[in-house]
Amino acid sequence: MKRVVITGAGTINALGRDVPSTLAAMREGRCGIGPLEIRDVERLGIQIGGQIKDYDPETAFARQDLALYDRFTQFALIAAREAIGQSGIEFTEELSLRAGVILGNSGGGMTTTDENYRAVYEEGKNRVHPLVVPKLMNNAAAGHVSMTWGLRGPSFTVSSACASSNHAMAQAFQMVQSGMAPVMVTGGSEAMLCFGGVKAWEGLRVMSKDGCRPFSANRNGMVQGEGAGIFVFEELEHARARGAEILAEIAGYAMGSDASDIVMPSREGAARTIAGALANARIAPEEIGYINAHGTGTTANDRTECGAVADAFGAHAARLMISSTKSMHGHLIGGTGAVELLACIMALRDGVIAPTIGYAEPDPDCPLDVVPNEAREARVDAALSNAFAFGGLNAVIALRRAV
Repeated sequence: MKRVVITGAGTINALGRDVPSTLAAMREGRCGIGPLEIRDVERLGIQIGGQIKDYDPETAFARQDLALYDRFTQFALIAAREAIGQSGIEFTEELSLRAGVILGNSGGGMTTTDENYRAVYEEGKNRVHPLVVPKLMNNAAAGHVSMTWGLRGPSFTVSSACASSNHAMAQAFQMVQSGMAPVMVTGGSEAMLCFGGVKAWEGLRVMSKDGCRPFSANRNGMVQGEGAGIFVFEELEHARARGAEILAEIAGYAMGSDASDIVMPSREGAARTIAGALANARIAPEEIGYINAHGTGTTANDRTECGAVADAFGAHAARLMISSTKSMHGHLIGGTGAVELLACIMALRDGVIAPTIGYAEPDPDCPLDVVPNEAREARVDAALSNAFAFGGLNAVIALRRAV
């Protein structure tokens, strides 16, 4: 089996329009969550989110292209441009036949859906634009990344709610590890911050009106975000042969299902997936120095996840660092695992642990080192990125420091 490394990373999210600005914000413990600027926001009970402010798509894309690009596709293309550019990879004719794209997404083109429901039901129009379906479909972003860079290998979209990106990256890892593809572009994107998207989440009654405070006793819910994280996964020897800079190594993963409840998380299921990722990566529990938590800021998730980490790591749980960057950029749903992987890369490569901001009061049910409020310098040789989704669908990715 081949070793798989990350040679390129790109992002756009509430903290920054690229990787350097995002990592700088994480180091500073900056909050990207604020008042939403969307149509009919006054009709919403939840009026905050990790929104990308002052974003003008016409500065990034030609007007004719925007007829096909929903906001989530735009984000994916912007992040892919950065990731592929940083990697320095050239998709020759031979390589493009085997290289592919696997992206995670949960809601599809929610802005497009929202706008066209308005046109039909509110404005009384009897027709919609002929390109509505290819614009709103979940696989639109993967398709456009494939077309933009001529990638003709295995390409598809994974949709598993909040674990979509981790599932997508695990599949891309498998493709490269098995030798099916020497290079894969992978990650995820999401853009649910429109009236219908927020209104739907309001109905679950898990949203905070004032901020995301994972693991803090005074937390009161999650906050939505938007954006994308895209990576170039490459076979190690292929990367070395072209002199590529290696950001980190993907060591392994695990995927599992709670098979118990559509919305309530399972401690046993999460612990089993964490343990599975360690086993698949051949990493001993005591080697893990940092976990990027799913850490949504809901009582059910935070206590379940902390319990699962304690079960999977035993005595070592008290010695490792675990933080939730959702406190800064919000919950990107299908794109969240991809943006959060950046925090793992920062820990491994730069020795900087992103904090859990907004932490005010310790919760006796979350007795772990959650790196409260301020970033920390520490050497980390191995890390995990957790994603636990509605439907009980779990995916954990294990990474090692590049050597």
